[in-house]
Amino acid sequence: MVAYRNGAGVRLSDVAEVVDSVEDTRNLGLSNGQPSVLVILFRQPGANIIETIDAIKAALPHLEAAMPADVNVTIAIDRSITIRQSLRDTEFTLALAIGLVTLVVYLFLRDIRSTMIPFVAVPVSIIGTFGAMYLLGYSLDILSLMALTIATGFVVDDAIVVLENVSRHLEAGMPRVRAALIGAREVGFTVLSISLSLIAVFLPILLMGGILGRIFREFTLTLALAILISLAISLTTTPMMCALFLRPRPPELERERRRSFFEHVLGAYEGSLVWALDHRRFVLFIFFAAIALNVFLFYVVPKGFFPQQDTGRLVGTLQADQSVSFQLMTQKLRQMMAIVQQDPAVEHVVGYTGVGSGGGFGQINTGSVFVSLKPISQRPSIDEVIARLRPQLAKVPGGRLFLVAVQDIRSGGRQSNAQYQYTLQADDSAQLSKWTPLLVRELEHSSVLADVSSDQQQRGLESDLIIDRPTASRLGITPAQIDNTLYDAFGQRQVSVIYSAINQYHVVMEIDPRYTQHPASLADIYVTPSGSGAAGTAQSNLPLGTVKAASSGGANVPAATSATAAAAANNNSARNAAINALGNRGKGSVSSGAAVSTTKETMVPLAAFAHYNAGNAPLSVSHQGLFVATTISFNLQPGASLGQAANEINDAITRLRMPASVHGNLAGTAQIFQQSLNNEPILIMAAIIAVYIVLGVLYESYIHPITILSTLPSAGVGALLALMLFHTEFDIIGLIAVILLIGIVKKNAIMMIDFAIEAKRAEHLTSYDAIYQACRLRFRPIMMTTSAAILGAVPLALSFGNGSEIRRPLGIAIMGGLVISQLLTIYTTPVVYLYLDDLAQRLARGRQRLWPRWLGGTTPTAPAE
Repeated sequence: MVAYRNGAGVRLSDVAEVVDSVEDTRNLGLSNGQPSVLVILFRQPGANIIETIDAIKAALPHLEAAMPADVNVTIAIDRSITIRQSLRDTEFTLALAIGLVTLVVYLFLRDIRSTMIPFVAVPVSIIGTFGAMYLLGYSLDILSLMALTIATGFVVDDAIVVLENVSRHLEAGMPRVRAALIGAREVGFTVLSISLSLIAVFLPILLMGGILGRIFREFTLTLALAILISLAISLTTTPMMCALFLRPRPPELERERRRSFFEHVLGAYEGSLVWALDHRRFVLFIFFAAIALNVFLFYVVPKGFFPQQDTGRLVGTLQADQSVSFQLMTQKLRQMMAIVQQDPAVEHVVGYTGVGSGGGFGQINTGSVFVSLKPISQRPSIDEVIARLRPQLAKVPGGRLFLVAVQDIRSGGRQSNAQYQYTLQADDSAQLSKWTPLLVRELEHSSVLADVSSDQQQRGLESDLIIDRPTASRLGITPAQIDNTLYDAFGQRQVSVIYSAINQYHVVMEIDPRYTQHPASLADIYVTPSGSGAAGTAQSNLPLGTVKAASSGGANVPAATSATAAAAANNNSARNAAINALGNRGKGSVSSGAAVSTTKETMVPLAAFAHYNAGNAPLSVSHQGLFVATTISFNLQPGASLGQAANEINDAITRLRMPASVHGNLAGTAQIFQQSLNNEPILIMAAIIAVYIVLGVLYESYIHPITILSTLPSAGVGALLALMLFHTEFDIIGLIAVILLIGIVKKNAIMMIDFAIEAKRAEHLTSYDAIYQACRLRFRPIMMTTSAAILGAVPLALSFGNGSEIRRPLGIAIMGGLVISQLLTIYTTPVVYLYLDDLAQRLARGRQRLWPRWLGGTTPTAPAE
């Protein structure tokens, strides 16, 4: 190689070949099979992703105008397309839910004026929620829009309860203003109890820590704000609108109403209710059977973490043989991308590979692929696309491409070949190297897991350079010189910069690539001892004719033909002119690079004081705490759940009889799933306890809250059965639905119990007569509010747009829970009320007998004879 010294030297064209190339020749980017530079953009935290992408698209024409004409700028993957579609679908779902809720009110009341009152209350509550969200700094995303959609069925409950009670007094002949005042006063406490107990359900979610707490905090707060705003509207705006707009019904319309379908349903319910109250033990048996069925279904239903979304995007990790070269790796990448691009569902494919490129684990045998699919209406589901690509990709020898669907909600923070991970740990690497391949091989035959692989890299090729330090010292060669020499030969060192009018070009030095393909090239390396050649600078010397210099931009230049160093161009100006003319040929620019020259030097072959050993070595070693570790990555087969995957891994470890020194656990997303699975019973119990405390404070009783909470078992049965019927996992969204059901279904019991307590106090009715009258008079608002909540969840359950998979379990679980709860609680709640009311009276009589003796009171006197 040439050296720098005092301006004396030879022309670069005599010793090197200059080619026009990229700055880093060991990186490759492809877009639809064409070489490209991939620019991946990330928005800053808190930024609006749609506004960010719109701003980038607006700036692209200006950037493209400043580039050469042969450079094409193409947007390969636009995340905002599916986000916009998902937002449009959710907005349509929200509008449809409002329309269905309004339709329910009209079907029950048969009056346009009455229908307009909740029709106004729902949008006003939603708009008020938007204002509160703005003040809190929240954004409209998938979770907040899902909360608002569910809220349409909740916020109308309060308005329906007030409207129905005012209409009942109006139908009895009361003046409209008085009916509005009395009707609102009668149900004011009921509405307050329904709303506050529903908000109490959210307390465990709000206090939940970890990533799940952060994800659903905005969801629960949005829903709680909507309920609070609807509570205020139902106690102020709704009675006012009733007094202004409602009118007494003409006699002929009242007679028609009494002959309506609802009156027939009410008559049938009254007869069946009498039978249920006369056969209390049988109804109580059904109640306890529902509790037992809840426990059974909770352990039987398939468990999951988050629903698998079809966002129209795939991300893939290419993992090749550990001994692969960069040239062969580029061939594998091109083959894999060509297979993916040929699929009819694929719209665009980009990928890259190279050392330090970030693909996979950042090694030369890994690469990354990003796939954009066609609109969901023009292709099958994303799981089907991955399933039909797997066998085609498996035909490429020496490499595997693992494809994973991109999800809107991600967790775990681990980068691997698949969506889920399992980590094995051991005391020493030998045991880990032995058992990891055995476990991977066992799991590859599983019907639950797919794309099983590990990050264990134990068969990489390695050449160890062993230096004879005494000999090197005698020759005046230091380890730093050896290191610099090896980097000059096999690295890519920037040695100069060529500046033009608008660009700059890096001059990168490297050995001819054909000498980097085998370790024997080390025998041709020469080192310049200290003090020889360059003054004070260690320079490396290679056999002339094997050196190539690469310029990272510009036009092609012819290769030099001379392979010998000549002592020419002794004056600096002539030498610099020659060098710059060569480097700038076709550019018309001037170089400010340093003068390049050589002098006659003493060169020592590397083989004179060093030798090398070739062998295998691990490419990566992972440590966790005191243990060496390896991560096994896997995806799920279609229809399989994450709970089944955890059981499958444990069964495989048991079959292999793995020693205790090798232990493992789920990691990343799978670990968060396992933690959430363990916390599910705690969250449900915490929600029930929170509701019980709030109801106990409101009713100043510890018996009535139990009666109200007796509506929960039937709701849980309905939710779990509905999820199983629609082949949907019980995941985090299903858990949120169950917690919401705890707050929803209790409103039926609250309306019954409130009226029964008031009837016993004011009219001195027996418990039987009071609960019978409560069920009869509250049957219509119970049916209206439940129907509104069910129809509010229908658009969620039937949504099939982009990202709808995360909304669908919520709608299915709420619909199933409300339907089964409505069928059972109108019978079980009255029966439970009678039993608990009788128990409360017995306890009260017992306290009266024990109170004087325990606290020094007077003993009741015997009746006079």
